[in-house]
Amino acid sequence: MKNTLAMQQFKKAYQDDALEVAVYGASPVGLIVLLYEGAIRAIQQAKVLMKNERHSEKTHMINKASDIVEGLRVALDHSHDANLSMNLEDLYIYVKFRLGVANMKNDPEILDEVANLLSVILPAWQEVAKTQHANQLSSQKTAP
Repeated sequence: MKNTLAMQQFKKAYQDDALEVAVYGASPVGLIVLLYEGAIRAIQQAKVLMKNERHSEKTHMINKASDIVEGLRVALDHSHDANLSMNLEDLYIYVKFRLGVANMKNDPEILDEVANLLSVILPAWQEVAKTQHANQLSSQKTAP
């Protein structure tokens, strides 16, 4: 029993350290990728909790996803590409609204809808992160 508890604590500590390394090592776009992944993961967990009628935990995970999406919305920079950022803002507002409806109605189909919306956009952010990383590596190789 004691050994199991120690293993759980070790696993949690390892996960926390891995997350910290990922966050501190990530570029701004890399952080966006991590946030999208976190929101999608929270939505998927909320769906499982919803099906198992674990309502308070489901609500916690939906709130977590909603908070992440709100963070993405607030971080938008409208000075670069106003059209794109306004479209993303509209999407984030819609996702937050739908998460609230899913929570109130206990509707897993709505959770699927918003997870799919975020999952469609995630590869674009991943590609931007990959391109930025490749450009950084390239510039480091050519630097004197």
